[in-house]
Amino acid sequence: MKMMNTKKILATLALGALSLGAMKVNAQQENFFRAIGTPHKPKVEIAWNRYYSAEGLWDWMKKIAAAHPGLAKVESIGKSVEGRDILTITITDFSAGKDTDKPAMWIDGNIHSNEVQGGEFSLYLAWYLTEMHADNEFIKQLLKDKTFYITPTINPDARNNFFREPNTASSPRSGMLVLDNDGDGEAGEDRMDDLDGDGHITLMIRKSPTGRYIKDPLDPRKLIQVGPDQVGVYEMIGQEGIDNDGDGVVNDDGIGYYDPNRDWGWNWQPDYIQRGALRYPFTLPENRSVMEFVMKHPNIAAAQSFHNSGGMILRGPGAEEDVNTYNREDIRIYDAIGNVGEEIIPGYRYIVVYKDLYSVFGGELDWFYGNRGIFTYSNELMVSYLYFHKNEGRGNQDEQLKVDQLLTFGDAFVNWKEYEHPQFGTVEIGGFKKTFGRAHPGFLLEQDAHRNAAFTIFHGYHTPKLSVMNVREEDLGGGVKAVTATIFNERMIPTHASQDLKYAIERPDYVTISGAKVLAGFVVEDEDMKKFKEQKSSPEKIAVENIPGMGAVKVRWIVSSASDYSITVDSAKGGKASWKK
Repeated sequence: MKMMNTKKILATLALGALSLGAMKVNAQQENFFRAIGTPHKPKVEIAWNRYYSAEGLWDWMKKIAAAHPGLAKVESIGKSVEGRDILTITITDFSAGKDTDKPAMWIDGNIHSNEVQGGEFSLYLAWYLTEMHADNEFIKQLLKDKTFYITPTINPDARNNFFREPNTASSPRSGMLVLDNDGDGEAGEDRMDDLDGDGHITLMIRKSPTGRYIKDPLDPRKLIQVGPDQVGVYEMIGQEGIDNDGDGVVNDDGIGYYDPNRDWGWNWQPDYIQRGALRYPFTLPENRSVMEFVMKHPNIAAAQSFHNSGGMILRGPGAEEDVNTYNREDIRIYDAIGNVGEEIIPGYRYIVVYKDLYSVFGGELDWFYGNRGIFTYSNELMVSYLYFHKNEGRGNQDEQLKVDQLLTFGDAFVNWKEYEHPQFGTVEIGGFKKTFGRAHPGFLLEQDAHRNAAFTIFHGYHTPKLSVMNVREEDLGGGVKAVTATIFNERMIPTHASQDLKYAIERPDYVTISGAKVLAGFVVEDEDMKKFKEQKSSPEKIAVENIPGMGAVKVRWIVSSASDYSITVDSAKGGKASWKK
């Protein structure tokens, strides 16, 4: 009996010890630190090491909006060529005011269908802003002050085509309109042929007695061109595929030809000048949807478009003919923001399109600034510096082969294999996969997405923020007072860009005094020298041309019966501000 009691006691103690141990482990599991700069227990768990179809992006957008109804809403702003929705998610603190009453930023990605990671980078920004809102005071205040309109993919049709159909890393660049690319009178009759069925369009080579290439003895993936006095083993045939229409060219009449980023209504040029342009500006319904949304939202003061590749932060102008559109004061602001981008995104360079890259007519970036006065950047995502920092981003084939060997372990390259081609005989098919080179490998996606989001947040933060300050009264006698107020813009971007002022794109900013009988109203041009510009019509509501970045304007009213009054500011791009006595 005693023995049994002892056994029971020991068993009970053992179970207690196990329970305490389990409780201790559970406590240890719960007692962890949130990684700096990342959401804590996010309501929406998204894996950032992979790519999503258009439907996948939309599903995540809807889940974000459902999890954060006070911060996000999703809407369709139009339809694609194939009838898919162009979905936009609006991010702001709706409890602190309507989205349209706040300075806003437009963000989009994937206008070129093969430039896929713009979708994930845009989605990351929406996710980060909503998930960090509860724990981060900066984000909390940002969403009180600002609105973000985010469209992860402008080109959902061809985004899906890139993933689901055989393509190269550079196809399709366009949307899904089927055109006569090769000028033979038929449309789409010589599309991509995935001969080995792996989903990638790679290269074809074949043995030839007059070949100029050999396979590298140390790395058979690599072709080496022989010297001028040598004969090689292989000749390059070109892209994997078949000449389906018998015109002597492989895969030359597939989806596309046109360029969605040559379709915008600023400095647009026809196809014979700017290859890729269609019939007229905004031929494409996808771009037209964006244009119409922006026109309906004059509160948009900044914009960001995500492309790939090359690691560049681009600003306009796209063409040298447009160089005078950007004046010195606006360039100073562009430079201040762009230079910060170079600091926070390793390997990226801040450059000007026409001067440092190539000429672009009818580009989205120039339409946003030239037509709407919106400070806009286009980031070319992915730079080879991210592979091997030591090499400072050589971006050549040798580096890519080394990445495939040391970082992706053969997953980026299709090894050469023989194929009996109906036109070329025995060939070998191989090369880099469509998802390598221009697109980030999965392990690099989240870091670069966060850094680009941080740059975008910095840009959005510097859209105007207005306040009414230094309200002063001066007794002029006879029950009449002069009331002077300073309207200060606490951020770098002005309420009207120089382009806006030049063409009167947007209405003036209005500063209104209420609760007082107004006898006269003035814009103060120089208070020390007593220079005032009178507004004789509706003097209580003074029209201000512009409130500069990190600058102020002063207004002055002559009033009577002004014991209790308020002052409000209403700016299309600068939002609203108020002061009450």
